[in-house]
Amino acid sequence: MSITSAATLATLHRTGPRRITDLAATEGVTQPAMTVLVRVMEESGLVERRGDPSDRRVTLVHLTEAGTSYVQARRQAGVDAFAKLIGRLADDEVDALLAALPALAHLAELESQDHEGPKR
Repeated sequence: MSITSAATLATLHRTGPRRITDLAATEGVTQPAMTVLVRVMEESGLVERRGDPSDRRVTLVHLTEAGTSYVQARRQAGVDAFAKLIGRLADDEVDALLAALPALAHLAELESQDHEGPKR
């Protein structure tokens, strides 16, 4: 799976259903490229397109159960890899990581806000 595909699935998991144009802007690709990407992920059963109940002219991309499972498995694999590596650190290094967690959480929050763009 491409990095853009994985990032798009993660965005949908984090933010909920989105328009293709919004996903393209968020992921930094053209709208036609995102349309192709969504089609491929739809054929793979990871996403589905549904009409927007508040505006029938709009189509939203939704994660399927398989898409949600993929995102969760990928995240768990990352957690497991980091846990294994952290287990190899000295106690003072683990303490340093723990002390840095609030700043790292804030960085992640700022990045997420930048990545999602303005709220509508």
